Amino acid sequence: MKNLTFLSTMLFFAVILFSAFSIDSSHKESAKKSSLDKKVDLLLAQMTLEEKIGQMTQADIDALKGHYEDIEKYSLGSILCGGNSEIADISAKGWADFYDMLQSHAVKSRLKIPMIYGVDAVHGHNNVTGAVIFPQNIGLGATRNAKLVEKAARVTAEEVAATGMDWAFSPCIAVARNERWGRTYESFGEDPELAKSLGAAQVKGFQGKKLSDKTSILACAKHFLGDGGTNNGKDQGNTEVDEPTLRKLHLPGYIAAIKAGAKTIMVSYNSWNGTKMHGNKHLLTDVLKGELNFKGILVSDWAAIDQLESDYKSDIEKSINAGLDMIMIPNPPGTKNNYVEFITLLKELVNENEVPLSRIDDAVRRILRVKFEMNIFANPFTNRNLMPTFGSKEHRQVARECVRQSLVLLKNENKTLPISKKVKHIVLAGTSADDIGNQCGGWTIDWQGKSGNTISGGTTVLQAVKNAVSKNTVVTYSKDGSEVKGADVVLVVVGETPYAEMMGDREDLSLSKEDVAVIENVKKSGKPYVVVLFSGRPMIVEPLLKDAKAFVAAWLPGSEGTGITDVLFGDFNFTGKLGHSWPKTMEQIPINVGDKNYDPLFSYGFGLKY
Repeated sequence: MKNLTFLSTMLFFAVILFSAFSIDSSHKESAKKSSLDKKVDLLLAQMTLEEKIGQMTQADIDALKGHYEDIEKYSLGSILCGGNSEIADISAKGWADFYDMLQSHAVKSRLKIPMIYGVDAVHGHNNVTGAVIFPQNIGLGATRNAKLVEKAARVTAEEVAATGMDWAFSPCIAVARNERWGRTYESFGEDPELAKSLGAAQVKGFQGKKLSDKTSILACAKHFLGDGGTNNGKDQGNTEVDEPTLRKLHLPGYIAAIKAGAKTIMVSYNSWNGTKMHGNKHLLTDVLKGELNFKGILVSDWAAIDQLESDYKSDIEKSINAGLDMIMIPNPPGTKNNYVEFITLLKELVNENEVPLSRIDDAVRRILRVKFEMNIFANPFTNRNLMPTFGSKEHRQVARECVRQSLVLLKNENKTLPISKKVKHIVLAGTSADDIGNQCGGWTIDWQGKSGNTISGGTTVLQAVKNAVSKNTVVTYSKDGSEVKGADVVLVVVGETPYAEMMGDREDLSLSKEDVAVIENVKKSGKPYVVVLFSGRPMIVEPLLKDAKAFVAAWLPGSEGTGITDVLFGDFNFTGKLGHSWPKTMEQIPINVGDKNYDPLFSYGFGLKY
């Protein structure tokens, strides 16, 4: 009985102590939030209307050339480099020096508010020479490995931070429902579950444990909403579904990204049932900011508000009232729809009571809050101590692991794979066998990407094979597949050449005539051959599968070709699973798991092992 009384007493005090601790923690958290809000409100109260609108303005670096003083003059809130916006020196040091020059202007403004710099770091810091280039998202989707995807985003964040930049326009959490779409490779797959798990993982990787950490950068979930579901896979097209379907397919990734702490979301070019997303107040304000309680920055896409109405002033009014907080503007002063014009017209709209001042204050409060959370006021310039790990061996090892886990084995007849490292003679064929540009795809140095030797520090498949085999193995290369005499096995590497948004939309996903000719040449030789396919989506390959001994979907693996040979030569097994249903013919597209009469060439989730 005494023991029971003693235990009851101890339990009572434990509850009291726990309650006190919980209340104390809650008060501390509340005080912390209150302190942050006070900082934001204090700064906001000092700002003129022009300065507030300046914070809502994001200008492209090409638009600022010759006008860098405009950063302080207009108190510009953000700068970006678009897909083809570059400087003379695109090394890590060159970008860091450029960033610090821009920031030096921002902190000369009246209130000394630092700018934040955004970049399309969509598969590594892909605008910088020597950066580690990761597999595009379609390959990461095939890994099904959220921890690895988070690790890859963490490496990217470290390399972005090393150049001073603060903000990656990533992850793209589009759910691609039609392989004709040229941005299919930016999507993890056709099922919203992949967008949920892997999109959230990338957000965590970019933003780290705390935004104020020296290697943390802002994540940007994009493109809100329905970009992967447009009719016929047309980029910037119209997504025609009812709201329950829109929510079921395209919203889950954003719910997960917000829960993971995403501080920015980019709005999509596409329309929903004929209404442009940049003017959709229901989805941007009622759903995203209201229902989902998104507290961060809602940023436009590149000149996307220009598509709303017939004149720029109406575009501005509609987009800001719909819920946009920051507008991405690529045009320089003196041209149509430029950032000076934006600032001037938005000020007019406020003075005319067409845009409420409360809407301006809400937008600026969101922007300032994120900047305070980043601690950029205290640390506005590049941390040069991060530079030594840029493009490092350790970073490349993470990308190599991503490549290994992204590969999907579609066929392996008579256990052709793995190839013995002691094989006497191996021939590589196909243009892509020794083309780092094709291996990386779009958004690599150039917006659309390029074939050829476009990056430094990477390894092509040909180089990787030479490094993998024994010293007695003969390795030769026949680009067109005509010189394979004496080969024990031929490795044919074919696939799409680089492309990005708009330019990548296709009505025919057959392999090119050149690629087919290479395969036919090797086939005529009678030598056993393995096909490795580089592509940003499933291609029409059924006629070519029959005679290949093995067939591997390698997607767009990035800079580390060694990850491919790690698996082809048996150091690691295949683990990748299809994130897209693989069609037999173009007539089957769109084809997605769950469809009525579902009959793909390879089902969603398919992937063989040794």
